[in-house]
Amino acid sequence: MKTIFDLTGKIAVITGSSKGIGRAMAEEVARHGATVIISSRKADMCERVAAEINQELSNQAGGAVAIPANISSKESVEELIYKVKKEVGHIDILICNAAVNPAYGSMSRLEDSAFRKILDVNIMSNHWLSQAVIPEMKEKREGTIIVVSSIGGLRGHEKLGAYCISKAADLQLVRNLALEFGPYNIRVNAISPGLVKTDFAKALWEDPDVLEKRTKFDPLRRIGLPEELAGIAVYLSSSASSFTTGQNFIIDGGSTIV
Repeated sequence: MKTIFDLTGKIAVITGSSKGIGRAMAEEVARHGATVIISSRKADMCERVAAEINQELSNQAGGAVAIPANISSKESVEELIYKVKKEVGHIDILICNAAVNPAYGSMSRLEDSAFRKILDVNIMSNHWLSQAVIPEMKEKREGTIIVVSSIGGLRGHEKLGAYCISKAADLQLVRNLALEFGPYNIRVNAISPGLVKTDFAKALWEDPDVLEKRTKFDPLRRIGLPEELAGIAVYLSSSASSFTTGQNFIIDGGSTIV
């Protein structure tokens, strides 16, 4: 019997899904029946993750297809979506997870090139991806877009200023898209993780002193794991969230309530 979380027959494009949070989301979305598009810059990593998902789900609904892409350019984004439509089919779910942060330090010393890269990958690519999938979603009068933001978008940070700016912009992008395309039954939501044990956030958890300071007053007294972000992705991708749009779901072990 199908449940409200069933994603059988759905096609989900997930950027930055060859490792970390994106991979965890892809695995769980596939386990619930969807065909997931594994996409990141490195083709070999995409192929490996897709193969592992397909091996796990060989006797079940759901699976994975590897289509690598560098989403820092609009042309690459458009090519990714074109390939998905041509090789797999219509896109029901878009999860914008890929992000970069080439700068760690004071905003006063931030190079323009680094700031531009952050803006292009963390904001503009999500805009381009949404532009590419929304027309077909409007025709079907159904679709789901999820943007992975960060609790950094809710507050300042002395070392991650540009990254936090980009994640705050993502939250506004979500609200605007939800408002404009809600009448077409397109739902748009954000997920804002706290500190999660990924390679991307290694600078924030690798140092024991930094980690202790970061978690000392958090209600759960620890950082998160990538798989702990997977459930909310399934919820927002499925009919379980059919009356949910324009929202930001904070998954941070309670750190923002302190």
